[in-house]
Amino acid sequence: MKQINNQIKAIIGLGNPTDKHYYQRHNIGFRILDRLADIYSGVWQEKNEQISTTITINDQKIILIKPTTFMNNSGRVIPALAKQGIKAENILVVHDELELPFGAVKLKTGGSHKGHNGLRSIIGAYGPDFMRVRCGIGRPANKEAVPDYVLQPFCEPEAAVDALIDQATNLILGLL
Repeated sequence: MKQINNQIKAIIGLGNPTDKHYYQRHNIGFRILDRLADIYSGVWQEKNEQISTTITINDQKIILIKPTTFMNNSGRVIPALAKQGIKAENILVVHDELELPFGAVKLKTGGSHKGHNGLRSIIGAYGPDFMRVRCGIGRPANKEAVPDYVLQPFCEPEAAVDALIDQATNLILGLL
């Protein structure tokens, strides 16, 4: 698996821009990329509907990308990656996952969006064949509550959220 994963050239964290959204469940992808940038001294720059930085992990340059287009239009960062020769198999998308209990972190390649609009946008631009780090945020009992639920802050203690971020970060680092 490690040989395949050395093809990762870009990691896209899904979330919504602005400080207002930062601590919401939907923004766990942004928070994980911020952790990676902190560890590897990345300096964020805003350009072309994204905030990005390039870090080096094990002599491999990796672009970290946080789309500034809001979740539903996350796929608009894909043309800029395609111009750099980065294909679907070269990206890793980090996102919140309703289908996993809070704190669970799973790696997956391909598949559907399962109603996640950020994934829907990426799939619409690049197809489904990319790797994903799915970060469990749990699911509300009432299906109609999902849109509000993902836009609320975590109700779990911040230490538990930090543990989720650490677990996802360690999974990513283990791939590279």
